[in-house]
Amino acid sequence: MEHLRSDDAEIFYEIRGSGPPVVLLHPFPCDHEFWNPVAVALESRYRLILPDLRGHGDSAIGEGPALMAKHATDVARVLDAADVGRAAFVGCSIGGYTLFEFWRRFRDRVTALALCDTRPQPDTAEARSNRLQAAATVLEQGTELFLEAMIPKLMGRTTVATRPDVVAGALVMMRKMSAEDISQVQRGMADRPDSVPDLKTINVPTLIVIGEEDTFSTPADGEFMRQNIAGSHLKVIPKAGHYAPWEQPELVGKILRQFLDGVLT
Repeated sequence: MEHLRSDDAEIFYEIRGSGPPVVLLHPFPCDHEFWNPVAVALESRYRLILPDLRGHGDSAIGEGPALMAKHATDVARVLDAADVGRAAFVGCSIGGYTLFEFWRRFRDRVTALALCDTRPQPDTAEARSNRLQAAATVLEQGTELFLEAMIPKLMGRTTVATRPDVVAGALVMMRKMSAEDISQVQRGMADRPDSVPDLKTINVPTLIVIGEEDTFSTPADGEFMRQNIAGSHLKVIPKAGHYAPWEQPELVGKILRQFLDGVLT
Protein backbone atom coordinates (compact mmCIF):
# COMPACT_ATOMS: atom_id res chain seq x y z
CA MET A 1 0.00 0.00 0.00
CA GLU A 2 1.11 3.51 -0.81
CA HIS A 3 -0.08 6.56 1.07
CA LEU A 4 -0.22 10.35 1.00
CA ARG A 5 -1.39 13.21 3.15
CA SER A 6 -4.62 14.85 1.98
CA ASP A 7 -5.40 17.85 4.19
CA ASP A 8 -6.19 16.31 7.60
CA ALA A 9 -6.12 12.62 6.66
CA GLU A 10 -3.61 9.99 5.61
CA ILE A 11 -5.00 8.24 2.52
CA PHE A 12 -3.82 4.77 1.50
CA TYR A 13 -4.10 3.23 -1.95
CA GLU A 14 -2.88 0.25 -3.96
CA ILE A 15 -1.78 0.12 -7.59
CA ARG A 16 -2.02 -3.11 -9.59
CA GLY A 17 -1.36 -4.00 -13.20
CA SER A 18 -0.25 -1.77 -16.08
CA GLY A 19 -1.90 0.01 -18.97
CA PRO A 20 -4.51 2.76 -19.17
CA PRO A 21 -5.43 3.92 -15.63
CA VAL A 22 -8.68 2.81 -14.02
CA VAL A 23 -9.70 4.02 -10.54
CA LEU A 24 -11.90 1.67 -8.48
CA LEU A 25 -13.84 3.21 -5.57
CA HIS A 26 -15.32 0.78 -3.05
CA PRO A 27 -18.63 0.98 -1.11
CA PHE A 28 -19.27 1.77 2.55
CA PRO A 29 -18.29 0.19 4.92
CA CYS A 30 -15.60 -1.77 3.03
CA ASP A 31 -12.16 -0.93 1.63
CA HIS A 32 -10.19 -1.36 -1.58
CA GLU A 33 -10.06 -5.15 -1.16
CA PHE A 34 -13.73 -5.17 -2.17
CA TRP A 35 -12.45 -5.03 -5.75
CA ASN A 36 -9.95 -7.90 -5.50
CA PRO A 37 -12.26 -10.54 -7.04
CA VAL A 38 -13.09 -8.19 -9.95
CA ALA A 39 -9.52 -6.95 -10.42
CA VAL A 40 -8.36 -10.31 -11.76
CA ALA A 41 -10.39 -9.61 -14.92
CA LEU A 42 -8.89 -6.14 -15.38
CA GLU A 43 -5.28 -5.98 -14.20
CA SER A 44 -3.82 -7.78 -17.23
CA ARG A 45 -4.69 -4.77 -19.41
CA TYR A 46 -5.20 -1.85 -17.04
CA ARG A 47 -3.34 0.01 -14.31
CA LEU A 48 -5.75 -0.25 -11.40
CA ILE A 49 -5.70 2.43 -8.72
CA LEU A 50 -7.56 1.30 -5.60
CA PRO A 51 -7.86 3.87 -2.79
CA ASP A 52 -9.25 3.33 0.67
CA LEU A 53 -11.69 6.22 0.95
CA ARG A 54 -11.14 8.29 4.08
CA GLY A 55 -12.43 6.50 7.16
CA HIS A 56 -12.30 3.12 5.40
CA GLY A 57 -9.60 0.45 5.51
CA ASP A 58 -6.25 2.00 6.40
CA SER A 59 -7.22 5.60 5.52
CA ALA A 60 -7.82 8.03 8.38
CA ILE A 61 -11.13 9.82 8.85
CA GLY A 62 -9.72 13.30 9.51
CA GLU A 63 -11.75 15.91 11.35
CA GLY A 64 -15.53 16.06 11.13
CA PRO A 65 -17.91 14.39 8.67
CA ALA A 66 -16.40 12.71 5.61
CA LEU A 67 -18.10 14.96 3.08
CA MET A 68 -18.20 14.06 -0.62
CA ALA A 69 -16.02 17.09 -1.32
CA LYS A 70 -13.31 15.58 0.90
CA HIS A 71 -13.52 12.19 -0.80
CA ALA A 72 -13.33 13.75 -4.28
CA THR A 73 -10.32 15.87 -3.33
CA ASP A 74 -8.61 12.83 -1.81
CA VAL A 75 -9.11 10.91 -5.06
CA ALA A 76 -7.69 13.78 -7.11
CA ARG A 77 -4.60 13.80 -4.89
CA VAL A 78 -4.18 10.05 -5.31
CA LEU A 79 -4.20 10.63 -9.09
CA ASP A 80 -1.57 13.34 -8.71
CA ALA A 81 0.61 11.06 -6.58
CA ALA A 82 0.26 8.26 -9.14
CA ASP A 83 1.14 10.69 -11.96
CA VAL A 84 -2.23 10.17 -13.64
CA GLY A 85 -3.86 13.04 -15.49
CA ARG A 86 -7.05 11.38 -16.73
CA ALA A 87 -8.57 7.99 -15.94
CA ALA A 88 -11.65 5.83 -16.17
CA PHE A 89 -13.52 5.53 -12.88
CA VAL A 90 -15.61 2.77 -11.35
CA GLY A 91 -17.52 3.52 -8.15
CA CYS A 92 -19.86 1.41 -6.02
CA SER A 93 -22.32 2.96 -3.53
CA ILE A 94 -20.39 5.73 -1.73
CA GLY A 95 -17.81 5.28 -4.46
CA GLY A 96 -20.50 6.40 -6.88
CA TYR A 97 -21.51 9.33 -4.66
CA THR A 98 -17.85 10.33 -4.71
CA LEU A 99 -17.77 10.11 -8.49
CA PHE A 100 -20.72 12.46 -8.86
CA GLU A 101 -18.80 14.98 -6.75
CA PHE A 102 -15.59 14.25 -8.65
CA TRP A 103 -17.42 14.90 -11.89
CA ARG A 104 -18.61 18.29 -10.63
CA ARG A 105 -15.11 19.31 -9.56
CA PHE A 106 -12.69 17.46 -11.84
CA ARG A 107 -14.62 16.31 -14.91
CA ASP A 108 -11.70 17.06 -17.22
CA ARG A 109 -9.88 14.16 -15.54
CA VAL A 110 -12.61 11.60 -16.38
CA THR A 111 -12.45 9.51 -19.56
CA ALA A 112 -15.26 7.07 -18.68
CA LEU A 113 -17.57 6.20 -15.78
CA ALA A 114 -18.99 2.96 -14.42
CA LEU A 115 -21.60 3.58 -11.72
CA CYS A 116 -22.27 0.45 -9.66
CA ASP A 117 -25.11 0.10 -7.14
CA THR A 118 -25.34 3.84 -6.53
CA ARG A 119 -27.92 6.57 -7.03
CA PRO A 120 -27.83 10.31 -7.72
CA GLN A 121 -30.61 11.31 -5.34
CA PRO A 122 -29.76 12.67 -1.88
CA ASP A 123 -31.20 11.06 1.23
CA THR A 124 -34.85 11.74 1.87
CA ALA A 125 -35.63 13.52 5.14
CA GLU A 126 -36.49 10.16 6.72
CA ALA A 127 -33.39 8.43 5.39
CA ARG A 128 -31.19 11.30 6.54
CA SER A 129 -32.72 11.15 10.01
CA ASN A 130 -32.18 7.39 10.16
CA ARG A 131 -28.61 7.75 8.99
CA LEU A 132 -27.80 10.41 11.59
CA GLN A 133 -29.42 8.26 14.28
CA ALA A 134 -27.27 5.32 13.22
CA ALA A 135 -24.21 7.59 13.33
CA ALA A 136 -25.01 8.43 16.95
CA THR A 137 -25.97 4.88 17.97
CA VAL A 138 -22.79 3.27 16.68
CA LEU A 139 -20.75 5.52 18.98
CA GLU A 140 -22.77 4.27 21.95
CA GLN A 141 -23.09 0.57 21.08
CA GLY A 142 -19.99 -0.16 19.03
CA THR A 143 -19.66 -1.45 15.50
CA GLU A 144 -20.73 -5.11 15.63
CA LEU A 145 -24.48 -4.61 15.99
CA PHE A 146 -24.39 -2.00 13.23
CA LEU A 147 -22.44 -4.21 10.83
CA GLU A 148 -24.55 -7.30 11.47
CA ALA A 149 -27.69 -5.24 10.80
CA MET A 150 -26.20 -3.93 7.55
CA ILE A 151 -25.53 -7.34 5.99
CA PRO A 152 -29.10 -8.07 4.81
CA LYS A 153 -29.28 -4.54 3.41
CA LEU A 154 -25.96 -4.66 1.58
CA MET A 155 -26.10 -8.24 0.28
CA GLY A 156 -28.79 -9.66 -1.95
CA ARG A 157 -31.22 -12.09 -0.38
CA THR A 158 -29.73 -14.92 -2.48
CA THR A 159 -26.23 -14.24 -1.16
CA VAL A 160 -27.39 -13.97 2.46
CA ALA A 161 -29.31 -17.23 2.20
CA THR A 162 -26.79 -19.34 0.29
CA ARG A 163 -23.26 -17.88 0.43
CA PRO A 164 -22.01 -17.45 4.00
CA ASP A 165 -18.41 -17.29 2.77
CA VAL A 166 -19.15 -14.16 0.73
CA VAL A 167 -20.87 -12.57 3.72
CA ALA A 168 -17.98 -13.49 6.03
CA GLY A 169 -15.43 -12.03 3.62
CA ALA A 170 -17.27 -8.72 3.53
CA LEU A 171 -17.46 -8.60 7.32
CA VAL A 172 -13.68 -8.95 7.56
CA MET A 173 -13.32 -5.71 5.60
CA MET A 174 -16.16 -3.96 7.38
CA ARG A 175 -14.74 -4.66 10.83
CA LYS A 176 -11.67 -2.54 10.04
CA MET A 177 -13.79 0.59 10.52
CA SER A 178 -14.00 2.11 13.99
CA ALA A 179 -17.21 3.49 15.45
CA GLU A 180 -15.87 7.01 14.85
CA ASP A 181 -15.10 6.15 11.21
CA ILE A 182 -18.60 4.75 10.63
CA SER A 183 -20.24 7.70 12.36
CA GLN A 184 -18.40 10.39 10.41
CA VAL A 185 -18.78 8.61 7.07
CA GLN A 186 -22.51 8.26 7.72
CA ARG A 187 -22.73 11.98 8.52
CA GLY A 188 -20.94 12.77 5.30
CA MET A 189 -23.36 10.66 3.26
CA ALA A 190 -26.32 12.27 5.02
CA ASP A 191 -25.08 15.65 3.78
CA ARG A 192 -24.32 14.62 0.21
CA PRO A 193 -25.76 16.94 -2.44
CA ASP A 194 -28.40 16.14 -5.03
CA SER A 195 -26.60 14.83 -8.11
CA VAL A 196 -29.70 14.44 -10.32
CA PRO A 197 -29.10 17.78 -12.09
CA ASP A 198 -25.60 16.63 -13.01
CA LEU A 199 -26.69 13.50 -14.89
CA LYS A 200 -27.44 15.35 -18.11
CA THR A 201 -23.98 16.96 -18.03
CA ILE A 202 -22.19 13.60 -18.13
CA ASN A 203 -20.75 13.32 -21.63
CA VAL A 204 -18.24 10.49 -21.30
CA PRO A 205 -18.96 6.78 -21.95
CA THR A 206 -20.98 5.56 -18.97
CA LEU A 207 -21.95 2.10 -17.77
CA ILE A 208 -24.50 1.54 -14.99
CA VAL A 209 -24.40 -1.75 -13.04
CA ILE A 210 -27.13 -2.59 -10.51
CA GLY A 211 -27.76 -5.76 -8.53
CA GLU A 212 -31.18 -7.21 -9.26
CA GLU A 213 -31.82 -7.59 -5.51
CA ASP A 214 -30.38 -4.20 -4.48
CA THR A 215 -32.84 -2.41 -2.20
CA PHE A 216 -30.67 0.70 -1.68
CA SER A 217 -29.92 1.50 -5.33
CA THR A 218 -32.63 -0.35 -7.20
CA PRO A 219 -32.84 -1.35 -10.85
CA ALA A 220 -35.36 1.49 -11.16
CA ASP A 221 -32.66 3.89 -9.97
CA GLY A 222 -30.36 2.42 -12.59
CA GLU A 223 -32.95 2.93 -15.30
CA PHE A 224 -33.44 6.53 -14.15
CA MET A 225 -29.72 7.17 -14.58
CA ARG A 226 -29.70 5.44 -17.96
CA GLN A 227 -32.49 7.68 -19.17
CA ASN A 228 -30.72 10.83 -18.01
CA ILE A 229 -27.10 10.10 -19.01
CA ALA A 230 -26.88 10.30 -22.79
CA GLY A 231 -25.61 7.13 -24.44
CA SER A 232 -25.27 5.21 -21.17
CA HIS A 233 -25.97 1.51 -20.78
CA LEU A 234 -27.53 -0.41 -17.87
CA LYS A 235 -26.62 -3.94 -16.81
CA VAL A 236 -28.68 -5.65 -14.08
CA ILE A 237 -26.81 -8.39 -12.20
CA PRO A 238 -28.94 -11.39 -11.17
CA LYS A 239 -28.76 -12.86 -7.65
CA ALA A 240 -26.90 -9.81 -6.32
CA GLY A 241 -27.67 -6.89 -4.05
CA HIS A 242 -25.92 -3.60 -3.21
CA TYR A 243 -22.52 -5.32 -3.27
CA ALA A 244 -23.02 -6.79 -6.75
CA PRO A 245 -19.30 -6.66 -7.72
CA TRP A 246 -18.43 -8.62 -4.56
CA GLU A 247 -21.36 -11.01 -4.86
CA GLN A 248 -21.00 -11.77 -8.59
CA PRO A 249 -17.40 -10.78 -9.41
CA GLU A 250 -16.96 -12.98 -12.47
CA LEU A 251 -19.97 -11.49 -14.25
CA VAL A 252 -19.29 -7.93 -13.14
CA GLY A 253 -15.61 -8.31 -14.02
CA LYS A 254 -16.54 -9.51 -17.51
CA ILE A 255 -18.98 -6.63 -18.00
CA LEU A 256 -16.45 -4.04 -16.79
CA ARG A 257 -13.70 -5.53 -18.94
CA GLN A 258 -15.89 -5.38 -22.05
CA PHE A 259 -16.88 -1.80 -21.28
CA LEU A 260 -13.32 -0.63 -20.64
CA ASP A 261 -11.96 -2.47 -23.66
CA GLY A 262 -14.55 -0.68 -25.77
CA VAL A 263 -13.77 2.83 -24.56
CA LEU A 264 -10.05 2.75 -23.62
CA THR A 265 -8.37 0.49 -26.17
